[in-house]
Amino acid sequence: QVQLVESGGGLVQAEDSLRLSCTASERTFSTYAMAWFRQGPGKEREFVAAITWSGGSTYYADSVKGRFTISRDNAKNTLYLQMTSLKLEDTAVYYCAGKGTGTWPGTDGTYAYWGQGTQVTVSS
Repeated sequence: QVQLVESGGGLVQAEDSLRLSCTASERTFSTYAMAWFRQGPGKEREFVAAITWSGGSTYYADSVKGRFTISRDNAKNTLYLQMTSLKLEDTAVYYCAGKGTGTWPGTDGTYAYWGQGTQVTVSS
């Protein structure tokens, strides 16, 4: 079973940028659709962005559209989330998730593989 490990989180100020990474343990990563989800304090987990296995298509939540960019490097088994113009409301634990089958982008329940999460805190 593939293992996903996120990194790159931290404490930043509003309007700063941050790049998250998610590294997979197996080459099967290149066949998975991938996504980022987040869970803010006291909130339910929500979808952030998704990307197809090839990277040819991406999809974003309205709240991050134009500010966040999802990408992947299948040669490095790594998924990225470039975040710019960060806002206080972007504070959350960010999770990467992957799946081999199913509708795309799909809800969080359709993703089979999850990382442990990385904390992003945006301060004023």
